[in-house]
Amino acid sequence: MVNGTPALIRADSIVKNYPQGDGGELQILRGMSLDIHEGEALCILGSSGAGKSTFLQILGTLDRPQSGQLFFNEHNLLEMGDEELSLFRNEKMGFVFQFHHLLAEFTALENVMIPCRIAGESVRDARDKATELLYQMGLGSRIEHYPSQLSGGELQRVAIARALVRRPKVLFADEPTGNLDMQNSQRIQDLFFELKERMGLALVVVTHDLTFAQKFPKILRMKDGQWV
Repeated sequence: MVNGTPALIRADSIVKNYPQGDGGELQILRGMSLDIHEGEALCILGSSGAGKSTFLQILGTLDRPQSGQLFFNEHNLLEMGDEELSLFRNEKMGFVFQFHHLLAEFTALENVMIPCRIAGESVRDARDKATELLYQMGLGSRIEHYPSQLSGGELQRVAIARALVRRPKVLFADEPTGNLDMQNSQRIQDLFFELKERMGLALVVVTHDLTFAQKFPKILRMKDGQWV
């Protein structure tokens, strides 16, 4: 708790192993615990192989642990079935990855509309929300462009808009500037903090970029699947 306020997300003793070809298991996460509060900005820093991306995926319910507990506003997420969890995730969480994962056959606008359409919103409402957000991202002149017609920085801004179009409570980002040049990387980093303040998001970023990490008020370091 912070000032008596329960955590937005609470992970308790998360363990994740992957099977090995010899019948053994590779330990990835070794009892990880973390509280994330509304509006908080924190960075998980660590070298490649530390387990930070795996932990982020479990926090965002994209993967399940072998053991441990995961709560969102005191609701036990690991008790939900896959379909219920998918709907919950689409409403409450946004994700940005190192690769933008946009659909090549859809325009920027259509890509951003996808989470709204999955949630059952009308085409008109989805279009209005996506258009507004893309204009806020400085992409008003690019909404009808396809991913192949956009620069690396523009692609990542479209991906961020898609992650935020349903106004989630938390935005997870995994190495979001890893494929960008220095200028675009700086712009995207600044954009994350602008959006966090504007939308009241909790922001959780995984990176191995120390310069990016140092912009956060809270930095947590991982090594070999545990905090250090």
